[in-house]
Amino acid sequence: MQLSVIKAWVGTSTLSKEAEAVPETTSLPTKPVWVLCRNGKSSFPPSLAGKLTLLAPSSVFEGDSIVLICQGEWNWKIQTMAYYKDNRKLSVFKEVSRFHIQSAVLNDSGNYFCSTKGKLLFPDKSSNIVKIRVQELFQHPVLTASDFQPIEGGPVSLTCETRVSPQRLYVQLEFCFFRENQVLGSGWSSSPELRIPAMWSDDTGSYWCKAETVTPRVRKQSLQSQIHVRRIPISNVSLETRAHGGQVIEGQKLILLCSVAGGTGNVTFSWYREATGTSLGKKTQHSLSAELEILAVKESDAGKYYCQADNGYEPIQSKVVNMLVRIPVSCPVLTLRAPRPQAVVGDLLTLHCEAQRGSSPILYWFYHENVTLGNSSAPSGGGASFNISLTAEHSGNYSCEADNGLGAQRSEAVPISISGPDGYRRDLMTARVLGGLFGVLGFIAVALLFYFLFHKISGCIYYLDFPYFAMTFTLLIEIEITKKKKKRRRRRKETL
Repeated sequence: MQLSVIKAWVGTSTLSKEAEAVPETTSLPTKPVWVLCRNGKSSFPPSLAGKLTLLAPSSVFEGDSIVLICQGEWNWKIQTMAYYKDNRKLSVFKEVSRFHIQSAVLNDSGNYFCSTKGKLLFPDKSSNIVKIRVQELFQHPVLTASDFQPIEGGPVSLTCETRVSPQRLYVQLEFCFFRENQVLGSGWSSSPELRIPAMWSDDTGSYWCKAETVTPRVRKQSLQSQIHVRRIPISNVSLETRAHGGQVIEGQKLILLCSVAGGTGNVTFSWYREATGTSLGKKTQHSLSAELEILAVKESDAGKYYCQADNGYEPIQSKVVNMLVRIPVSCPVLTLRAPRPQAVVGDLLTLHCEAQRGSSPILYWFYHENVTLGNSSAPSGGGASFNISLTAEHSGNYSCEADNGLGAQRSEAVPISISGPDGYRRDLMTARVLGGLFGVLGFIAVALLFYFLFHKISGCIYYLDFPYFAMTFTLLIEIEITKKKKKRRRRRKETL
């Protein structure tokens, strides 16, 4: 038997069974080992001729890092080292190397082994098979909703339901909700619930949620769920007027309020005047009521009005409302009416007060020197009168005031002068006496004239005593006045 001696190099370092202790690449051998060869074939020590061993964790969770270590070969003996999963080659190295899976997923579960292709006379080798099972860190989330067919305008609560593995309860999750690829709410949050205060018809669509771990990052998405928002037709449309003090007054602001008792979604409100049928305004909003404002009401705005509401089904009309515009009174005009141009004591004086504009009823007040004399009402508008029997104290300024509950207005003052007691009768009596006396004097004068002419013709001339005539004339006047006074006193006594 022929023996030969060959020189081999054996590395001084050994591989640990722990994955973390295995070096990335084994170095070339540094210590020579003499090996006896029999019939020209080498004979290696057991440490150089051993099997490949794959070191790998048997159970991991999603997101964990996996390190596969192929142990039992050296760089100087191999051409390549390869790793396999379920007989499918994962990666090939030209030296002894580890295989890393940075973040494990469920699909990484399977049967793993490694193999080497030897150099020259060194044989090819395959390792043992290691079965790796990747476990769920948390279950796939499921989106639930408080109502998948909510009524428009109502709230909806979304929940992203999942469960963390009991072996990893310390893992923290974050959640995010989506609708048609749009993020809902404030984005990622530690809360698995999202409350939507009001759902509208535009919110109908596909919803889903995502859940992920903070570290290591594992993200999962739920299946999409359809949420259909139901719209309710509007009902019971009504129109009402709102004004300061409850009355529609000329010049003031007026609000026409159109409201519905029920209905969802965008509601379009329209206001109309019945006489013309033209639209006064239109508003569309997420509300059961809307207002139309008239800044300054005019008298011509009085009439009948109605409104309509529509949320996409069909317009619904309110009942007709008759709007009355009340008009404040204008400044009144006072007129004094007496039986003669110069009023005297005892005359009946009529005070007539009238405001040209103003809604009825109107109450008129009459004043003498700002002292109230009385009042009179005009139920249908127009003016009103007040009568007084004049005395000597009634001379002075008169005025009146008009009030229909929307603000009183005072007229300008009108003066009047009253003659003293019996002034007019005395003047009338004097005029009558003088008229009678002048008539007597006229008769006497004519008689004297004829008498004078007669005596002149007969040749006799007489002279008239004018002082005596004047005294006689005055005496006759006083006698006549005294008679008239006695008659007047007698009439008064008969009246009493």
